[in-house]
Amino acid sequence: MTATATTGRRSLAFHRNFRQLWVGDALGQTGAQLTGLVLPVFAVTHLAATEWQMGALGAAESAAFLVIGLPTGAWVDRMRKRRVLIAADLVRAAALAVVVGAALAGAASMPLLYAAALVIGAATVFFDVAHQSYVPGLVGLDRVVEGNSKLTSTQFVAAVAAPAAGGALLRVVSAPALIAVTVVTYLSSAFFVGRIRHEETLPAREDRRPLLAEIGEGLGFVVRQPLLRRIVACTSVGNLFGSISTALLALFVLRELDLGEAALGAFLSASAAGGIAGALLADRLSRWVGEGRIIPLSALAFAPGYALTPLAVPLADAGVPPIATLITGGLVMNFAIVVYNVAQVSFRQRLCPPHLLGRMNASVRFIVWGTMPIGALLGGALGARLGLVPTLWVAVAGTALSALPVLLSPMLGMRELPVPSTPHDDAGVRQARGRR
Repeated sequence: MTATATTGRRSLAFHRNFRQLWVGDALGQTGAQLTGLVLPVFAVTHLAATEWQMGALGAAESAAFLVIGLPTGAWVDRMRKRRVLIAADLVRAAALAVVVGAALAGAASMPLLYAAALVIGAATVFFDVAHQSYVPGLVGLDRVVEGNSKLTSTQFVAAVAAPAAGGALLRVVSAPALIAVTVVTYLSSAFFVGRIRHEETLPAREDRRPLLAEIGEGLGFVVRQPLLRRIVACTSVGNLFGSISTALLALFVLRELDLGEAALGAFLSASAAGGIAGALLADRLSRWVGEGRIIPLSALAFAPGYALTPLAVPLADAGVPPIATLITGGLVMNFAIVVYNVAQVSFRQRLCPPHLLGRMNASVRFIVWGTMPIGALLGGALGARLGLVPTLWVAVAGTALSALPVLLSPMLGMRELPVPSTPHDDAGVRQARGRR
């Protein structure tokens, strides 16, 4: 029985299998947000981590994107997605449980956190790819927009609520206790996903082609498209320098500004609210400014948002509360990033033939997210050598430069972006009508 037959046109909230995935996803997203907050806090407050060590921790968290990000899509296509989701949740819970046990025994260390972050990052890559691929088969293609909308809304709610709640909890409980809470959220996510009763059909083994050939097709499509190459260059350079700032953020807030864990959580939550505003306004802005122009113009706003982080120090001397400066910067930065992402991802989806979408997205993700561990390591090295504030200014300068590939491109003169000349043509594209 198909998904649509069982649900008709009722909301997917009444679709039993989707509801299990939705609840599990909400718990998993909460766990991911808490993990992103508490591991750096634990490193700074309990293990007295240095700038270099925080950079290494940030690199460990994102290394999987560089190491296994490219083939993961092809691997997941050969597996049952539900089992991948459950296994990923259980692996993340186990890694964090080891950290909790070591903390209680007084044996926690930075190498242990590196190892846990590597394992969690690898599991997250598998989870994300499987999650994106699982929804269409679970609810049917005619309900996929509604399903993705509900799941995306949940992710934003978790991004807003979890860091603030986690920061507040850290005022009354220890970091290891909060890590234990994340273990429970991942286990609960696995439980609800395990309740899904949906039979997946795997592609026949004889239809599979060599892994390298499938990967090559995705990379080849990205390389052949001039505007897509520029978008990928902008995003990858932006992620490189953005990761410099992200790796040192907890150190900067907790040690340089001495604001405390609750302020760090509030800053992260408020910043996520900028992403919600960007998601709500992205389509309207794209139609007003032009779907071509919005990409370079939103990329220009990255650097001002990042600049308000190091500016919190001199502005504090002028009487401006640092938390207000940080939140303003976070709102601007996340708003710009989400508007940029909505525009460029929509362009990629229209441009790419359907049969190449998975491999194209895996190829883009490998390139643009693969720079993140490099940036985190660079941030740690520069932070140890130059200090926190000068390194944050390096990140701002690099983020400003990242806009150049799209700013110095035909996109700035386009209202509409090119689309394929035929629905499945991956070679030629028709010129946009609104070029000026």
